[in-house]
Amino acid sequence: MPKKIDEELKARAVRLVNDRRGEYSSLTAACAVVAKQLGVGKESVRRWVIQSDVDSGTRQGVTSEELAEIKALKAENRRLREDVDILRRATTFFAGELDPRNR
Repeated sequence: MPKKIDEELKARAVRLVNDRRGEYSSLTAACAVVAKQLGVGKESVRRWVIQSDVDSGTRQGVTSEELAEIKALKAENRRLREDVDILRRATTFFAGELDPRNR
């Protein structure tokens, strides 16, 4: 299970990369330097920067808010499917109990 990174550290990493983007040939190079300074993975920093760009509207993609909403809707959908399954089984059980042929 991945470890939980502090939101302040993420924000600091994104800010540092954005401040130094022009000094490096690519986003990946800037992320690698900042990641080494902060002691986190360079790919993690790169993903945080990309998500920050999406959230700010400078890059195409699904925003963090939309991702959270999708996650919540999927969880609700899963719960509703479980409820429907339970009700379907209960209906089958009670229909069998009320059938006069079974007495």
